[in-house]
Amino acid sequence: MKKLEIIIKPEKLEDLKGILDSCGAHGLMISNIMGYGTQKGYTQMYRGTKYTVNLLPKVKVETVVAEDIVEAIISKVTEQITTGNYGDGKIFLYDVQDAVRIRTGERGNEAL
Repeated sequence: MKKLEIIIKPEKLEDLKGILDSCGAHGLMISNIMGYGTQKGYTQMYRGTKYTVNLLPKVKVETVVAEDIVEAIISKVTEQITTGNYGDGKIFLYDVQDAVRIRTGERGNEAL
């Protein structure tokens, strides 16, 4: 099992949910976050004063999936979510040792 942590622009959330559903990811957690990477924010004028915004709104989507669908998810996300500009996001992969469904006690892929 793998945990995917996908950080994207907020306006791409519905597209990502569609991708995860089509690939068979059964659950996800969504967090609103702020941050920056290579983009380093942007500069804006407000009432004659120049200021820099370097913490940009992002959405973090976490899901745990079987290893056989990880590459399909990654390829679909990189094809469909990209705009070609800075700030499109990142995907982080983590190994998951085990999962336990509390209600039934099922373990491993059956718990997903």
